[in-house]
Amino acid sequence: MVQNNWDDSQIAQGEGLESLVYRSNLLGLDRSVVNIGGGNTSSKTIEKDFKGDDIEVMWVKGSGSDLATMKAHNFTGLKLDDIRPLLERDDMSDEDMVAYLSHCMINAKHPRSSIETLLHAFLPYKQVDHTHPDAIISIACADNGKEIAKEIYGDRFVWVPYIRPGFKLSKMIAEGVKNNPNAELVIMEKHGLVTWGETSKESYNKTIDIINEAEDYINNKSEGNSLFGGAKYQSLSDDERQKVFAEVMPIIRGQVSQDKKMLTTYNDDDTVLEFVNSNEAKELSKVGAACPDHLVHTKRVPLFIDWDPQSGDVEDLTSKIKEGLAAYKDEYVAYFDRNKNEGDEIVETAPRIILIPGLGMVNTGKSWTAANISEQLYHRAIAVMSGATVLGNFVSLDEAESYGVEYWPLELYKLSLAPPEVEFSRQVAFVTGGAGGIGTATTYRLLDQGAHVVIADINLEGAENLANEVNEKYGENRAFAIKMDVTKEEEVQAAIHASARKYGGIDILVNNAGLASSSPFEETTMDQWNLNINVLVTGYFLVAREIFKLMKEQEIGGNMVFIGSKNSIYAGKNAAAYSTAKAAEVHLARTIAADGGSLGIRVNSVLPDAVIRGSKIWDSSWKKERASSYGIGTDDLEEHYRKRTILNVNILPEDIAESVAFLASSKAAKTTGCMVTVDGGVAAAFTR
Repeated sequence: MVQNNWDDSQIAQGEGLESLVYRSNLLGLDRSVVNIGGGNTSSKTIEKDFKGDDIEVMWVKGSGSDLATMKAHNFTGLKLDDIRPLLERDDMSDEDMVAYLSHCMINAKHPRSSIETLLHAFLPYKQVDHTHPDAIISIACADNGKEIAKEIYGDRFVWVPYIRPGFKLSKMIAEGVKNNPNAELVIMEKHGLVTWGETSKESYNKTIDIINEAEDYINNKSEGNSLFGGAKYQSLSDDERQKVFAEVMPIIRGQVSQDKKMLTTYNDDDTVLEFVNSNEAKELSKVGAACPDHLVHTKRVPLFIDWDPQSGDVEDLTSKIKEGLAAYKDEYVAYFDRNKNEGDEIVETAPRIILIPGLGMVNTGKSWTAANISEQLYHRAIAVMSGATVLGNFVSLDEAESYGVEYWPLELYKLSLAPPEVEFSRQVAFVTGGAGGIGTATTYRLLDQGAHVVIADINLEGAENLANEVNEKYGENRAFAIKMDVTKEEEVQAAIHASARKYGGIDILVNNAGLASSSPFEETTMDQWNLNINVLVTGYFLVAREIFKLMKEQEIGGNMVFIGSKNSIYAGKNAAAYSTAKAAEVHLARTIAADGGSLGIRVNSVLPDAVIRGSKIWDSSWKKERASSYGIGTDDLEEHYRKRTILNVNILPEDIAESVAFLASSKAAKTTGCMVTVDGGVAAAFTR
């Protein structure tokens, strides 16, 4: 049952905008009540206009916001005296409606009002809520839904046949409520619920009570019944699912990224597994969307992979995935061609949801957030199908109307409110030594340009602190921290697999993990030698090899940037082990460039010198050892390095990050096997 979470102590007295924000947030926090990004709320209040006169204002959700998180500035204020005359009209186009409402705003800086603004304005109640509760949509999407609603609510409801949101729907709702003096709610066929009250608390309580009446009815009907026709397949064990997801996610990501790159995520919770394993899942998944609000994010139907998990044949699964995705693309293009209107431009042809028996659900999107929205909405679809099939048969919009909603300009407008994409949008970067100075600066630089970043470091605490810091700034799950010792093959493989499960794959490798040691050649120990070789050569090899294999599976190319050193081409004094390892490292990069060219994998190196600030290497004995080799004190080392450069500058982590970003970007699309020096100009280290 849905919980009533109203708390009088959380808001000030009165029925103003503050109360509306509180009510909206409460409704939105429960996704079984309101779809993410969906639903709308309103409140009618008295405000002062610019002349100081009292005017009646309706505050309504602004387009593109989410009830769970929206604040006062996400609402639009509209003059009701300007809107009410519209009730006398018989019809109004979407374009005319949007233009008209823009003139009713009390402040031009407010966001465009919700598509369903007139629904709120035409109802004669102070507070109005439009939500998408799973239980109500189960009724609205059952073929016998109106009869079920009558059993539950008697004469207290108004049933409105499906029509796309806009002027006509708003009038139908207003007239239906006017003609039924007992009305307490409106059920919009295949769409959702409308409730109201004189106060925010009354409206909220009514919404929760109405939903729980439906939930109670459905729960009673479902007792003793097997959902979705019972189980056809059994789930793989958790460990098996993790292993298979790591194998197939890069393949899926590559296949769905043929038009534009996409990230992929997965979900294998009990609810999803119960559905994908069921006898009726394949048939139900083809019926259509559970709510019009879903269409932009989930498309009309998901892709169902008809695979028997008990076979354990991952090669067969891979084959079915590739065949299924190719067929889905062809079918989507045909669907677009059958229904397109002049001026329509086809969106990505890949599915947003992929259902796999025994495994769960794979979600696609331009970002982790976008994929997560698709995931959340399909959870809602499963819940609706569960309820609708208990009550009767699950029904949805026909193809033409589904297309009309998916390509509806007023829905697409919401997507246009997202920030523009930048250089590394839709891409995933894997940064080794990510918690260090160069790693941190590189992480920030790539995030600034839209990337998602895996911060891999032997220092897990440092990586997690950085991930938490950047996620706070850039948004949930933009970065992901993982512990990895680059010298341990199993840890490297595990980190790559975890990254594939998290984001679907990797586009950019920044091979940056490092250390250094300094000693006269004759005093260089085997431990020093092996440590440098193991980290800077073997470690770079292991990480690059595993990511090379992943990029090959993705079939969408990729970029690798190795962080070398001035010592890669300059024989530094008292640094035989370090210099040799750094030289081997950049030559390794060139060999990978030669192997990766035909696959679209570019590999380049950045050669910095004396990046002291923020570096954990320079906090070690290396700083003292290098100062000793020059016969100076450690406090004089940074000045010593500055003076020996042609440009008379110090090199900062941000300088290296800038070069990494350039080499990984489209600006360097025709460059591979290259070494870029970022050392302020050290003549002895000029490349030859």
